[in-house]
Amino acid sequence: MHTIPAQMSAALLIGHGGLDKLEYRTDVPVPEPADDEVLIEVGAAGVNNTDINTRLGWYSKAVDEATNVGGAEGFQDVSDDDAGWSGTALEFPRIQGADVAGRIVAVGANIAEARLGERVMVRNMLRHYVNRRPYESWTLGSECDGGFAQYVAIASDETHAVNSQWSDIDLAAVPCAYSTAENMLHRAKVGAERVLITGASGGVGMAAIQLARRRGAEVIGVSSAAKAQTVYDAGAHRVIDRAENPVDTLGDKSVDVVLDVVGGTGVADLLTVLRLGGRYAVAGAIGGPLAQIDLRTVYLKDLSLLGCTFQEDEVFTNLVGYVERNEIKPLVSQTYELEDIQKAQQDFIDKIYPGKLVLLPPPVTGK
Repeated sequence: MHTIPAQMSAALLIGHGGLDKLEYRTDVPVPEPADDEVLIEVGAAGVNNTDINTRLGWYSKAVDEATNVGGAEGFQDVSDDDAGWSGTALEFPRIQGADVAGRIVAVGANIAEARLGERVMVRNMLRHYVNRRPYESWTLGSECDGGFAQYVAIASDETHAVNSQWSDIDLAAVPCAYSTAENMLHRAKVGAERVLITGASGGVGMAAIQLARRRGAEVIGVSSAAKAQTVYDAGAHRVIDRAENPVDTLGDKSVDVVLDVVGGTGVADLLTVLRLGGRYAVAGAIGGPLAQIDLRTVYLKDLSLLGCTFQEDEVFTNLVGYVERNEIKPLVSQTYELEDIQKAQQDFIDKIYPGKLVLLPPPVTGK
């Protein structure tokens, strides 16, 4: 029998700004699951770029710089009204954390008790709370509290039982990064073709390499020279330095699909390397949200530009299957105690480590 305490440890985001807006507390009330929710004891929770962006208020249209420009101190010009990723205001305090792996320890009135004890991952793009309307969703840790805590309550239909021997640390590296990458591949209908992946040494980039390889693609990763071997080890067939011009290195019309999480000034060159009828899928802009492109390149080459946020249900369902069949394996470079969240986010911003960083909440005592 699991004894649930009245209070828990959690990292609270108390407003938009620098790392000082993250407060670690040990007296946060444990949430009670609503009728259609379950309560999860969090085993581990991954760190993602959306955590940084949300803390900074980077999603506000008032910000036009790269994430790392304000990563530690925050941005001066942020409008709270549109600083959430969905273009709306956040409610504070908020427990962030889009990646959750753990076990169900309590269920709401409408949920079968058979779910108790299930080992689960939580889908980070939540459709339940918007009545499953197309192209709408909440993000776990943005519109509702997430995994940077000992417990999280979330809709039962957003939690997926996982039959795997993986550790919670490895499972917590999957939901956000791998669903983002899989969604880009899904939307771009990637098959056995040539794919260029930016930010290839990061969590999403390394996920995209593995997921593109399982689809039979030839993968070219863009990375710093220092992390090139790690990108090769993840499965890339070729790695080009991010300081290189991809047009000079690869040539015009040399790639079928581009998967981009960097954005910024390099987008025009990424469109140039695409073949006639090529596809450009974007799911991030850590290098900056503004890009100048030549529309003649787009229409004369019949390119498809795909913004990738909303995820069809099958994206996450497929991911669970890949995990259970050991078809993918995340690289977790570093773990941190939850109380060290500020250091974890600083290391994430500084890009010290490839792959994923994961936070560990303290064990629940007395259960």
